[in-house]
Amino acid sequence: MIIWINGTFGVGKSTVAYELQRRLPLSFVYDPERFGSALMGNIPKELAKGDFQDYPLWREANYKTLKQVATEYIGTIIVPMTITNDTYYNEIIGKLQEDGIEVSHFTLTATPQTIEKRLRKRFEGKKSWAYQQADERINVLSDERFKEHIPTDTMTIDDIVNLIANTTGLTLLPDIRTKSRRSFERLKITLQEANLFK
Repeated sequence: MIIWINGTFGVGKSTVAYELQRRLPLSFVYDPERFGSALMGNIPKELAKGDFQDYPLWREANYKTLKQVATEYIGTIIVPMTITNDTYYNEIIGKLQEDGIEVSHFTLTATPQTIEKRLRKRFEGKKSWAYQQADERINVLSDERFKEHIPTDTMTIDDIVNLIANTTGLTLLPDIRTKSRRSFERLKITLQEANLFK
C-alpha cells in the first residue's frame, strides 16, 4: 500500500509521514523531492524550470520507482508530497492505481493563518516561496478530487496519524518515546524541511 500525504507547503506532511513510519512496522518514507533536487542540480540554468514537477522526467521517474518499490516491498510506502496539477496527479497516482497498486490519498488542510504560523516555525516568512504558493495551493486542494481531506487546524500530530491509520486499516505500534524525545524528533523533521539540519 502507498499512503500519499498531500497538502500545501508547511501543513505538516513530512512530520505526519515520519510519525507514521515510526508507528508502522515495515514502512518506508519515499520522498519525491529527492528526484527533484537531483534533476534541478543537473540542468543548465538556461533550461531550468521554476518547479521540478514541470519536468516530465520527474513525474516518470517517480511513477516508475514507486511502481517498482510497491511491487517488491511488502510494507507500507508513505509519500509526503504536494501535488496540485491534475495532469501530474494522474501521471503518478492515477497510473499507479491503474496498475492495481493501492494508493490511499489524503490531503492535510489548514487555514492560511495556520499555514503562516507553521511556516514561521520553519523559519519561512511571507516572502518565502512556500508562503507565496500557499493561497493558490489551498484553493486547488480544497476540490473534491483531492479528498480525503483532513482539517488539521485543531488536530495534533497523533490525531492525524491515528485517523490515517484507522482509515487505511493499519495497526500502529504504541508510542513509547518520552515527551522530550518525541518533541526532539519532530523538531528535527521541521529543521530538515527548512534545510537547516541534515
